[in-house]
This record gives sequence, structure tokens and C-alpha cells, in this order.
Amino acid sequence: MATQRYALIMAGGRGTRFWPRSRKRNAKQVLRFFGERTLIQQAVDRLAGVIPPENIWILTNDYLQTEISKQLPEVPKEQIIAEPSQQNTAPCIALTAQILAGLSPDAVMGVFPADHLIAKEDHFREFVEAAYGAAEKQSVVVLGIQPRWAETGYGYIEFPKDVLPGGLETRKVSKFREKPDEKTATKFLEAGNFFWNAGMFFWRASVVLDLMREHQPKTATVLASLPPFSSPSFTSKLKELYPLCENISVDYAIIEKAKDVVGFALDDIGWNDVGSWEAVYELTAKDANGNASTGEMFSEGSRGNYVSAGKPVALVGVENLVVVDTPDALLIVSRSRSQDVSKLVKQLDAQDRQELL
Repeated sequence: MATQRYALIMAGGRGTRFWPRSRKRNAKQVLRFFGERTLIQQAVDRLAGVIPPENIWILTNDYLQTEISKQLPEVPKEQIIAEPSQQNTAPCIALTAQILAGLSPDAVMGVFPADHLIAKEDHFREFVEAAYGAAEKQSVVVLGIQPRWAETGYGYIEFPKDVLPGGLETRKVSKFREKPDEKTATKFLEAGNFFWNAGMFFWRASVVLDLMREHQPKTATVLASLPPFSSPSFTSKLKELYPLCENISVDYAIIEKAKDVVGFALDDIGWNDVGSWEAVYELTAKDANGNASTGEMFSEGSRGNYVSAGKPVALVGVENLVVVDTPDALLIVSRSRSQDVSKLVKQLDAQDRQELL
């Protein structure tokens, strides 16, 4: 049965919060932030021993397809697919399920983001193995990340009140909760049975297609009309039909509507979604004044700064800044506002500054 296990790594995002390093053709998931391996290489590395490279599928975009193929020579090139348009996660996952169901009626797929960091990979693999096993018997399996603070930027998975983090037995999911306000997030944290939804799901490919037919019939019909993946006309038909799919996340489309969803309440796996320059700062080694740098830095009376540059950088009397220098752009932003870098990219989009995108 293990040979029928497949992984989908979703790698279509632009990583706009990491501008100016992250661009359309060199986005966050193909960049090196920690060590010698890029985020997407690390995503494949941590599946080693669970899913063989020939059973890994990656959905990305036209800008990144070639670069990802270069970075991941162990993954069959034809399994690195460029979505013709960004239609959110439900069509992306359903398309992969459609392909896998055509290859094997017993295919079980796990869904993984391309751009997260998991420090305790061996421990993570224990949960992944258990999740695949559960998905072979049950319909929808999710992984919940143990919250470390009252986060308002994530959705939550509610488990029964007696749940204990770290168990390798599935627990029924009571409810999915939308991104909460700060007061509600604090209540979730204190309750102990609410876990972050990190977007990792496991199910049979046939289950995905059944749920799509029930809850997203338009998209299901569009994808069902595609020729087999091995057909010479697959790519051209995909370009024609895929933009007709509903633009909707898989959570809203089918997971929150599915019955009898189960999950694992994870304990500490060293997870981080690497969602902004602030996250990179937190994960980077610092000097005695809390300054972090990927290159040569000199500082006088400066604290809590992060610098990424290809030249020596000197800081005098500044605090809690992010400084990112690239050949054609320089970013200086307060660490507390690092999430807002994506708003700046929207300005560049509106001005059609393609040379900076």
C-alpha cells in the first residue's frame, strides 16, 4: 500500500512579504533562508523515507517551473506542473487528485506547503507516516500544530477537550475555526484543544474527487473533462480549462464541509510558516544586542535589527529594523511592520513596475 502514497507540494505563491528578494521568477520557496537548501528543497528532504521522489508532485507557476526542476532533479520533471492561472488551493489539490486517480485507483495523497520550516524532521515524519496510514482507512485527515502564542493570522482546528499533544492516534475534529481576533485567540490558547491549521491534509485521491463533485460541482466537471495525464493534449487542455475553475481555498471548498474529519494534535515539531522577514529574524542567530545578519555587519548603539545584504552594512543608533539589499532595490522596514511589505508590492503591481516584480 505504501507504493500508492503520493505527496503534493504546493509551490505557486509569490512570497510578496519577502520582497525585494522574493520576485515572480525567484520567489520565496526557491530561496535559501536557512542553510544551503532552499525552502522547497527542504520540503522534499523531510519526506525522505516516507514518500519516494518519484511519487512527489509539485504544482507551481510558469515563472518558477524551470527553477524548481533545476533544484529538484530527483523529482520527475513532468511531475512539476505549472498552473495556467492562480485559482487557489482547491483546484490545485483537485487537479492533482484527478491525475493520481487516473494513475492508481488506490492513490493516497498528502498535501504539503512548499515554504514552511520544520526543525524536528524525524518527529514530523512520525506524524506523516501515521497520517498516511489513517487516510488509507478514513476519509479526511489533518495535522494541527500546537500553538505557541495567541496567533490571529492562522485558522484553528478544534479537537475534543481531552486531547493531548503528541498522540499518534487520530482524534475527531470538532470544528474548524476562522482566523480569530486577539481575545478569541487567547481563549483558544488557554483552552488547550485548539491547534493551528497549517494546511497539511491527507486523503485518498478518490475522496477528494467525491467531495469536489458534492460541494464544488463546477470545478469537478471542468477537471473531469481533462484528457489523461499521459495524453499529448493534456497541457493544452489544462491551459484552456483550468481558469474556469472556482477560485477558492480547499478549506472553504470541501474540508470544512466534509463529515467525520479526523486529525493529529501535534506536539513540538519546530514548525514555522516563515511568513515574513520578522520570522526570519526570529530564526536567525543573533549577537549580544539582538542583531542578526546574513552578511558582514557593523553596529554601534543598535539593537534588534535584521540585515540581508551582499555588502558590509553599518548600523548606528537604530533599533528593530529589517534591511534587505538587492542589486536593484533596498528595503528598510520596521520589524513590527514586516507583514506590510506585501502592501508595497501591491503598489508596484498597480504601477506596473514589472522590473521590480
